[in-house]
Amino acid sequence: MAQSNTIQIKNRKAKFEYEFIEEFNAGIILHGAEVKSVRAGKANLADAFCYFKKGELYIKNFHIADYKYNTVLEMRPTRERKLLLKKRELRKIHKIVKEKGLTIIPYRVFINERGWIKVHIAVAQGKKVRDKRQSIKERESKREMARAKKIDY
Repeated sequence: MAQSNTIQIKNRKAKFEYEFIEEFNAGIILHGAEVKSVRAGKANLADAFCYFKKGELYIKNFHIADYKYNTVLEMRPTRERKLLLKKRELRKIHKIVKEKGLTIIPYRVFINERGWIKVHIAVAQGKKVRDKRQSIKERESKREMARAKKIDY
């Protein structure tokens, strides 16, 4: 399916703000108009976060804009949505988050090869200021090396 590579909604600040410890791909429960909006790229992960409620994982503040041709249902753009993982994965994530006080961050939304919308989540730990400075230094050095390569040709 050619469409699988075209839709990728990312939370770009997540890599800068957090250090990812473990990553998972989860399904998400959406209504019809929400699926169409995500496929159109009208979604935003900037303020989204995940949490456990009664042993199940939910995503909150994942903004999906209203589909402009929707006439059936009126949805709240930032309502909580259930994430679908295997029980083994849920237990593992819950145990890690409970013990170490880590957080669960949704990093990107994509469409897999079967056409299903998936959310890539990460168990993460917040970076300290010095870690952020180190990330900036690494990024700057990579840019300078890339510039130097372009000049050499």
